[in-house]
Amino acid sequence: MKELLPLVKSYTKNSFDILQDLKHLQIPSNALLFSADAKSMYTNIDTKVGLESFQSFLELNKDLIPNNFPTNLFLTILETVMSNNIFSFADTKWLQLSGTAMGTPAACAYATIAYGHHENTEILTKFAPNLLYYRRYIDDIFGVWVPPESHQTAIWKNFESKLNEWGSLKWIIEQPSNKTVFLDLNIELINSKIQTSTFQKSLNLYLYLPPRSAHPPSCLKGLMAGEMRRYWLQNNQAGFISTLEKFIIRLTERGHQLKDIIPILQHTATQLNNAYLKQPSQDEGNTLYIHQTFHPHGIQRRDIRTLYNKTLKPILDFDRMTVAISWPRNLRDILTKAFLTLPPHLDLQQIINELQE
Repeated sequence: MKELLPLVKSYTKNSFDILQDLKHLQIPSNALLFSADAKSMYTNIDTKVGLESFQSFLELNKDLIPNNFPTNLFLTILETVMSNNIFSFADTKWLQLSGTAMGTPAACAYATIAYGHHENTEILTKFAPNLLYYRRYIDDIFGVWVPPESHQTAIWKNFESKLNEWGSLKWIIEQPSNKTVFLDLNIELINSKIQTSTFQKSLNLYLYLPPRSAHPPSCLKGLMAGEMRRYWLQNNQAGFISTLEKFIIRLTERGHQLKDIIPILQHTATQLNNAYLKQPSQDEGNTLYIHQTFHPHGIQRRDIRTLYNKTLKPILDFDRMTVAISWPRNLRDILTKAFLTLPPHLDLQQIINELQE
């Protein structure tokens, strides 16, 4: 399903993609911004409507899909997943009767593609003159609206109606204006130029990992580097400084010491200056992955690298070695299971064979 996502014309991966697009957008003087939020999207995608939309989507894009794509098997399995979602509550089992199969790996991509067919065929075609820019991240829409010369209110109302003309799914649609919020971005139009800043919810508790948490030190480094990069991309210089100051204060309120935070910030700043946010290479080459469960007093990643370099590296044919750290099972993993075991009298391979037939 992930390979089908780019065929949805409104698809966006994250706010970084939005920022890249907006850099190259020529904004007319009369343009306005708008956003929309789906009302409980997953539960309001009727299963029959969603599956029919998927089938039409595959048929419409068959020339763009590989010939060996198992369309019939795919649709059969998708219907099985969406119609037979079983979950547990206390000591009882429940069958979900309607909506997207909650908690399944397919849910996000299913919701994106199912409604995406409606966007491809109805919204983006009929309102092409007015939609200078239109993107959706699952249940959030952002767009740049160019009002027509006449009948402005009528055409906007028609657009709102068309968004809501798909099954029982409805949208809360913001009226076009000079500013809006989309994902983690404040977006504002000033003199036909788009300016952004980091949006942060007022009720966010910012419960970052405390310093005594049994996580690898790389978790804190990754958090700080990722947030610092995000703030740098989303803000002007003054906004970056202000947002970063708040981030540092929140880390200290969780128990982190400035003497531990400052070196990480300085290292990240150096990387941003030298590489200027260069995207990492997707080519991993011939890599050996060593998986290790982290323990604060266990063998550390640097020790594994040292041992590997002294013993195995000269005799193994790998271009590089990466130590992948995972954390041990905790109370949450034990108490909130996200899977069901197959009953003993059912054979998984037999079920797959029957579906293929």
